Amino acid sequence: MYYVYAISSEKHNYIYVGLTHDLEARIKRHNDGRERTTKFYIPYELIYSEACETRPEARIREKYWKSGIGKEKLRSLRDSQK
Repeated sequence: MYYVYAISSEKHNYIYVGLTHDLEARIKRHNDGRERTTKFYIPYELIYSEACETRPEARIREKYWKSGIGKEKLRSLRDSQK
């Protein structure tokens, strides 16, 4: 099982989308500053996740959430949770 997820920085206007097979460990790595692309914007909160059966399926969903329309939906989701 693979997970596509989106995390939002609690202090900056930054959303990161990724995929993993261990969601809990991956979020912890982000919040511990162990990921080069996200360490400057910690701490993070999980704003979205979805499970996919295969890696290719997860990759397609990840590309969607990284697209303009996908990011716009994530921003609106993040803003509605505040």
